[in-house]
Amino acid sequence: MNLLFLAPQLPYPPHQGTAIRNWGLIRHLAAHHTVALACFAEGEAAKLPAPLAHACQRVVVVPRPVRGAGRRLAALLRGTADLADRLWSPAMVAALRGLLSEWTPNIIQIEGLEMAPYLATLRAACPSARVVYDAHNAEYLIQRRAWESDRRVLRRWPAAAYSAIQTPRLAKYEAAIARTADAITCVSAEDAAALRALDPTLAPVVVANGIELSAYEPPTLPSAGVRLVLTGKMDYRPNVDAAVWFAQAIWPQIRAAQPAAEFHIVGQQPNQAVQRLAALPGVVVTGAVPDIRPHLAGATVYVAPLRMGGGTRFKLLEAFALGRPVVATRLGAEGFAVEDGRELLLADTADDFASAVLRLLADPAQAARLGAAGRAFVSASYDWGQIVPRLEAVYARLAAKG
Repeated sequence: MNLLFLAPQLPYPPHQGTAIRNWGLIRHLAAHHTVALACFAEGEAAKLPAPLAHACQRVVVVPRPVRGAGRRLAALLRGTADLADRLWSPAMVAALRGLLSEWTPNIIQIEGLEMAPYLATLRAACPSARVVYDAHNAEYLIQRRAWESDRRVLRRWPAAAYSAIQTPRLAKYEAAIARTADAITCVSAEDAAALRALDPTLAPVVVANGIELSAYEPPTLPSAGVRLVLTGKMDYRPNVDAAVWFAQAIWPQIRAAQPAAEFHIVGQQPNQAVQRLAALPGVVVTGAVPDIRPHLAGATVYVAPLRMGGGTRFKLLEAFALGRPVVATRLGAEGFAVEDGRELLLADTADDFASAVLRLLADPAQAARLGAAGRAFVSASYDWGQIVPRLEAVYARLAAKG
């Protein structure tokens, strides 16, 4: 089959959740299909990464649009969802029309709701292609959870107000896009249920997030000292909230019991709220790193103190794959069939979270058992080689319909 992926960013190197998913799918599908990619990049992509150029027969890269305050205000006044305008680019429209004038895909896969505004362009330029909407998240649910969390804190009321406005707009827009696509895929049963709540006629297919297990070998030697690690794109609101909450409400309790411990916040584009955390004793904010794996491998305990968000978290898959003991909130572990005390420890309050981390620090044997169970969990169900055939089955059903 000819497959066209429409993605919000270059999927290689796979340093962030969206890129990890896109690259995992593209890399494995390219072994049996002809893959083309249209995506954005920061500025001009002077040279494609060799693995991406090898996997994709055609790649169209457009500079990522910069949206000013005027456009955001206009979207607000129009009553449209903010995501529907965030990555709109006339240059991308022209690029897609040019690509589809000389090459015909059987399947067009839209990666995430940010790229859905191009659906009308794609339909007009290639009416014979079937469209798969790959929902990385139930976006309306993320905004609703953000509102529920932020409204409790006075200084975050402006963010809460934004989420309160966006939640119903996103629900309407997300439902419309899902109804327009020929098939919908999502990352977990929980997200499938959230999408069906928008429209009971929708039938999302779960194509889970995965990992290249062979690229994540657990360390053979224990890490030196005590190091807690949180990873992620650090201008993404759920990650920012997690880092700030952990550093301010949980970390002081751990540091009091373990004065030499360090908390490492690892990830690109840390915003000012995250950068300020580096002033706290024992807190290290790394910013972007060439490879996240050494930082994960050096974690005595990996923490996922997420209080908002959706989908499933690649950060947990990576930590599990490297055999790291994990403490997470229940929301942070949402979408994975894990149990408290079996693959990880779950805690939802600051006191319980601190207590869970300290228990693992005091009991290396329990930490090792959890790490081994987490590795086995990923190995059993989350290698891309097991996941991609589920997506190919979706393609086959669409092709059979003609």
